[in-house]
Amino acid sequence: MAKQNNSSGWDPVLIISQIISLQALHYLTLAVTVSPLLSLFAEPSYLEYEGGAANVGMIMDWRQMAGRPTTGASLADAWKNLHSVWSGGHQVGDSRTALWNGQIDSVRGWIIAACWIAVSGADICYLYLLIRRPRLILDFTLTLLFNHLVLTTYYSSAIPTSLLFWAVMAVSAVLMVVVAEQLCVKREMQEGLQVVSAADGDEMEMGGLLRSE
Repeated sequence: MAKQNNSSGWDPVLIISQIISLQALHYLTLAVTVSPLLSLFAEPSYLEYEGGAANVGMIMDWRQMAGRPTTGASLADAWKNLHSVWSGGHQVGDSRTALWNGQIDSVRGWIIAACWIAVSGADICYLYLLIRRPRLILDFTLTLLFNHLVLTTYYSSAIPTSLLFWAVMAVSAVLMVVVAEQLCVKREMQEGLQVVSAADGDEMEMGGLLRSE
């Protein structure tokens, strides 16, 4: 007996593979985008205090986008009492050598937020190429953002409370769902028209002969 096509049914291996691939491509694109822009436009001394532009916390810690301290102490206490700088549970610097004056670089948060919105455009391409089916776009988009919510909460040991963070997540979700669904629907309509025209060619010719008679 021939093996049935499971493309329209429940395929957990395929779904898990798509989720992992989409999540990995999302973070890879963020890493390639965020780090260079932070190095160019963010305040260097603040970046040094936080572990540098390539620190994984710039992507995984929601407090970086919100412009909040990540040391777990107040700004004054962090500068006066802490010698070791910690981010995401790991020591990333030394306050005795980092040139930090107790302030937060607000530009860094806006850069990270802008990168998130820009990477949503790349996510649209990933959804279009990997997921393909319009009815699954919403599910995979929400899964991507939910996974990030879980990971960033675990990394920072705090549930996101920043309005900017939630606004960026909402804009990213709407952008990905609306644009990716429209592109997938358009592709399905084009493919369907091609199949119908090829399959019904003989019938169209017979109809023309009858009309000519």
